Amino acid sequence: MNQEQLLAQHGPREAMEYDVVVVGGGPAGLSTAIHLKQLAAEHGSEISVVVLEKGSEPGAHILSGAIMDPRALYELLPNWKELGAPLNQPVTQDVFLFTSETGATRTPNFLLPKNFHNHGNYIVSLANFTRWLAQQAEGLGVEIFPGFPAAEVLYNDNGSVKGVATGNLGIGKDGEPTADFQLGMELHAKYTIFAEGSRGHLGRQLISRFKLDDGKDPQSYSMGIKELWEIDPARHEPGLALHSAGWPLDNDTYGGSFLYHMENNQVAVGLVVGLDYKNPYLSPFEEFQRFKTHPNIRWYFEGAAAAAGQPPVKPARRIAYGARSLTVGGLLSLPKTVFPGGALVGCEAGYLNASRIKGSHAAIKTGMLAAQAAFEAIGAGRQHDELTAYPTLFEKSWLHEELNKARNFKQWFKKGLPVATVMTGIEQFVLKGRMPWTIHREKPDHVYLKPAAECKPIVYPKPDNKLTFDRLTSVFISNTNHAEQQPAHLTLKDASVPVNVNLAKYAGPESRYCPAGVYEFVKNPDNTDRLQINAQNCVHCKTCDIKDPTQNIVWVTPEGGGGPTYVNM
Repeated sequence: MNQEQLLAQHGPREAMEYDVVVVGGGPAGLSTAIHLKQLAAEHGSEISVVVLEKGSEPGAHILSGAIMDPRALYELLPNWKELGAPLNQPVTQDVFLFTSETGATRTPNFLLPKNFHNHGNYIVSLANFTRWLAQQAEGLGVEIFPGFPAAEVLYNDNGSVKGVATGNLGIGKDGEPTADFQLGMELHAKYTIFAEGSRGHLGRQLISRFKLDDGKDPQSYSMGIKELWEIDPARHEPGLALHSAGWPLDNDTYGGSFLYHMENNQVAVGLVVGLDYKNPYLSPFEEFQRFKTHPNIRWYFEGAAAAAGQPPVKPARRIAYGARSLTVGGLLSLPKTVFPGGALVGCEAGYLNASRIKGSHAAIKTGMLAAQAAFEAIGAGRQHDELTAYPTLFEKSWLHEELNKARNFKQWFKKGLPVATVMTGIEQFVLKGRMPWTIHREKPDHVYLKPAAECKPIVYPKPDNKLTFDRLTSVFISNTNHAEQQPAHLTLKDASVPVNVNLAKYAGPESRYCPAGVYEFVKNPDNTDRLQINAQNCVHCKTCDIKDPTQNIVWVTPEGGGGPTYVNM
């Protein structure tokens, strides 16, 4: 039964009215909501704001490295330390390595461009920071609805955005309502701010409908895979921020790693892989597992016999896993961020600074700028028009200056790691971001895959279940859960394409690029192939929606509260 039939039989939907509806309870959305309430308090006025969050709680779906630049946080909440913000571990040391399979070369810190220096920044759990930020928002009177994914954009008769509708509950696998069926509700607003994060389901629709990316470079994405470990105190260096480039990725594949020493003997380790890679046999998940076996990395995780007068080193313990896409196209791929009735903020639009591996400060800042534009418009009696002040404010901000300096970073990597390294050094270290040239990107990520016949298969070692692991074991510790009887939220435009095109031409890349074991090709009784979709494993990383070479996979919102529940990630 489609949505029109459900509305005809069970409608109309309940509707709620707000001044501003914010879609997404991450740093960008919550900062938007907080600043709206701050502005209202400053001007002695009232403004109604609601935040919809698809996760079971704010922070449940938030995953990042992460090192946070607190610049925007100081602007949003100058007394964040007194308020107990979980920024507890300042960066104390930067290390950057170029890795080969057996060794590594460290770049002297005096040769590192400014974008790789993290003095004054903090190693954080962005999930926990988001939980704290939600508390600040609620303290100011913001309504937050966790477990309510925005599933549909609503439009006025003139084509402007009217608001959103949440997803229906109690739909069975056959698409029919069950005894627990509940129709979603509508939330109408004068302005709707979309802050869904990288490759947002509704943001993608809005960009297409309003042609917001016309004249822009195609957007580019990476996939980040992360694990959280507890290591022996003897090998814990609080505040160490280690980054690397090179092995296990080849010189033609964009990517790099991080190893961040947090508080409480915890270490965050991860690998970022550009989704414009070419070899369909490449598996970002297995590349990450291989990365941990590098001699300079595994040392932190392995046990060791007692040295003279010292206790033995205990083996590390893996405690969490997750994966998420990153929007890394930068300023040149940034779409128009306003349209009649709404705006895009944070990674929904693509404000992340890939050269600094940071996006949370940009999310907070753009949320504040959009809030300022929306508050002024509502105060002037406007609604459902374009918040043109928002992009104007951005162009005058320190964030625009920062992103402009890094505008070529991702593009240089299409020329290989050696060229990218040299040119990044020249642009950031020598020219200090004042480049007289601009390098443009011409193709989206999904078109870069080569036919399997033109590529060499990659044989990955089996996991040892001590340092390296398989997908399903990893998904288990991501606390991922979906209601079993709901329809799969990973949909196919054409069910024949995975076998007839993806498997036949590209050797079934979806079985490798997914970090959660969602996609697998299995044999039918007659020995033909079919694609099996294990939607219950999905960690909402959006990689399939981005990398599928035929763009046949479409990610849609599952029932509210489904997906991972990240703790300390």
